[in-house]
Amino acid sequence: QVQLVESGGGLVQPGGSLTLSCAASGSIFSIYDMGWYRQAPGKERELVATVISLVRQMYADSVKGRFTISSDKAKKTVYLQMNGLQPEDTAVYYCKFQGKLLDGRTLDSWGQGTQVTVSS
Repeated sequence: QVQLVESGGGLVQPGGSLTLSCAASGSIFSIYDMGWYRQAPGKERELVATVISLVRQMYADSVKGRFTISSDKAKKTVYLQMNGLQPEDTAVYYCKFQGKLLDGRTLDSWGQGTQVTVSS
């Protein structure tokens, strides 16, 4: 199995910044992609940013130029630097892992979520 440990959420004023991190551990053979999704009240969960094979970044149009995703392969960790936060960025942010386990199975796994609130 895979364990995902998220950290970094909180309350920030509009225009402020936060950094989220997500560390994966467990019986991991390889990582296909690892990234962040978010879900606001009454809305569906949506992609924020992800790193394909921990190399190629992809972003939602709504966060391009404001958010930066990065990764540390050795630590199996992804980071989401969020700048210029706006109230519409308020949501629960979830880390998602997709990869191959040592026993050959492919696994999708979600973190428990971390709340990001942007408010004055």
